[in-house]
Amino acid sequence: MNPEQRERYQRQTVFPKIGEEGQEKLLASKAVILGVGALGSVLAEKLARSGVGYLRLVDRDYVELTNLQRQAMYTEKDAAEQLPKAIAAALHIAEINSAVITESVVTDINAGNIESLIMDMDIVLDGSDNFELRALICEVCHKHAKPWVYGGALGASGAVMNIMPGSDPCFRCITPDVPAPGSYPTCATAGVIGTITSVVASIQATEAIKILTGSADILTEYLSIDLWNNAFDSVKILKDPGCPVCGKHDYALLDAGAPEDSVTALCTPGSFQVAPSSPTDIDLDAFAERLSAIGLVMHNPYLLRFDGDGISFNLFRDGRAVIRGARDESAARTVYSEYIGL
Repeated sequence: MNPEQRERYQRQTVFPKIGEEGQEKLLASKAVILGVGALGSVLAEKLARSGVGYLRLVDRDYVELTNLQRQAMYTEKDAAEQLPKAIAAALHIAEINSAVITESVVTDINAGNIESLIMDMDIVLDGSDNFELRALICEVCHKHAKPWVYGGALGASGAVMNIMPGSDPCFRCITPDVPAPGSYPTCATAGVIGTITSVVASIQATEAIKILTGSADILTEYLSIDLWNNAFDSVKILKDPGCPVCGKHDYALLDAGAPEDSVTALCTPGSFQVAPSSPTDIDLDAFAERLSAIGLVMHNPYLLRFDGDGISFNLFRDGRAVIRGARDESAARTVYSEYIGL
């Protein structure tokens, strides 16, 4: 470490479990955070402050006012400008620790791109908000022997679990059947308090630091947290020999490849993401000029917002759009076809 690094991380290196050797490992490490929302934004900040040298920030969404109650680093200015979360997080990290290299990836994570997102990373951090993506993370990390740290939070409760390569149980050992979309509560329907997301993500970040520094003290159980009732419980998870992933090495979600153009219901009621089968690079300036004749348009280098004639959507450069106020998936597809039509 150079003199500046020694000064910056002095309070961390004096902690004997890390020391200068551990700090050197952190500085040389690469971590990918899949989802930079309530959990992921805290993860990004904590790992940047701790000196993890390279952070890949992946998120499909943009900052909204409703995010600010629980999502770290983001500001009212970010929400007003509708910056993509991966971009806004990187900008704030540059102000926190300019030595950390950040890579912002504004995309929808799927079977077609997840391998390229994790292959060159040392650890995967789960900042997602749905079981389908976690099941996909489980498959890709098991296939490529990547450690990942699961985290989830809802209401005032949360959970953390390390999923390590090798003989340890995986995420599918505890969720053999992935719940269907819409069959489980979300932050929009059940609510979530900012303190639980901060606690869960802080524990995830601590586990990541342990793993990256080679500590033998990593969490080996499933940790559940209920902040409202002041309860912390650990449960030993046994490996399931019949697990489709770590037991049978069945990577069905991953092997399915990139989806065709898709419509996904989002956390906010009435909001749907419509994604084309192949990402593109849209000229947002040209789109803004075309749409300005029929409605109100605001855009930045990353996305375009359109409001007009009862229709409202955000269009990203890669062709994805978030349609707001649609009654169902079919209506969202119709809006996309009529107004964007890629």
